Amino acid sequence: MTEKIILLNDGRSQMPAIPATLEAPSGSLRDRLDRPLHDLRISITDRCNFRCVYCMPKEVFDKDYQYLPHNALLTFEEITRVARLFIEHGVEKIRLTGGEPLLRKHIERLVEMLAGLRTVSGQPLDITLTTNGSLLARKAQSLKDAGLKRVTVSLDALDDATFKRMNDVDFAVADVLHGIDVAHQAGLGPVKVNTVVKRGMNEQEILPLARHFKGTPAILRFIEFMDVGSSNGWNMRDVVPSADVVRMIGAEMPLLPVDPNYSGETAERWRYADGSGEIGVISSVTQAFCKDCSRARLSTEGKLYTCLFASRGHDLRALLRAGHSDAELSAAIGALWRARSDRYSELRTINTDGLAQGARGKVEMSYIGG
Repeated sequence: MTEKIILLNDGRSQMPAIPATLEAPSGSLRDRLDRPLHDLRISITDRCNFRCVYCMPKEVFDKDYQYLPHNALLTFEEITRVARLFIEHGVEKIRLTGGEPLLRKHIERLVEMLAGLRTVSGQPLDITLTTNGSLLARKAQSLKDAGLKRVTVSLDALDDATFKRMNDVDFAVADVLHGIDVAHQAGLGPVKVNTVVKRGMNEQEILPLARHFKGTPAILRFIEFMDVGSSNGWNMRDVVPSADVVRMIGAEMPLLPVDPNYSGETAERWRYADGSGEIGVISSVTQAFCKDCSRARLSTEGKLYTCLFASRGHDLRALLRAGHSDAELSAAIGALWRARSDRYSELRTINTDGLAQGARGKVEMSYIGG
């Protein structure tokens, strides 16, 4: 049997240094490129019940694949403590991701704990969640009751055969669509629907998806196929540029540009000219938005990544479990963000081939979330 090696928990991670001077959080932390810390994405499980070909291909994540043991995961109390420290540095939005986050037992309890936190200005935290939708129908109401604000659902095709080919576990489109409807009814809206477009696999689904969600409360967003991690066989030839997606939809259903909701929003927004809703495109490959990136990512086992395409994390769990104080943890987080200069997508756009040669071992999407 051929051994499969894939970097998930980064062996080069180490415990971050505690600064000699414990600088108190100002609520407006900035990195070396003057980007604020505004969003924290927290992966709460490395497990998923789908085997999407661009994220957790079955030939790598097979029945023998070894997931992280439960005691390696951050506890809900540890997640809440770290989140509170990030909030003191300026975070206003937290997104729970995975893997598939709804596989984490008692996730409602975590949402409830996070919902009790307040931003620097005293406002409720904006708590969202990304899911494949498989468990959403049964979980939507309890998540809303616990304090979740919105959900984003991954849906890569409307055609059942194409969708099953992409999720590779024979899961039906109808069940995801039902989950979206239930989430909307529970008040977890506007529900965003994310579609990763891979050439030769599902670009024929762009128009059917647009037609289906036009005139509904859902916001459909198309994401360029990205080179996250090392397992999805990424190639630039597989990327369908967002500009092509907008032209394709606009030719049938005229579109008008919309201003972003906030600085650093990942999606470029377009509304239908007849007023029947909007779509978005996320163009990390062809139109890099590194200059406005305000997102930090916390892995399932407590490693901080300052870029989606990073190859090295910073082990906050080690600090947590070594008994360090909040002041020490906060100072370490502040120092890491102030030193941040990541702009992988801009560099990849300039020199895709050269950068790809030197970027082996990037953290996997299923480990860090999107």
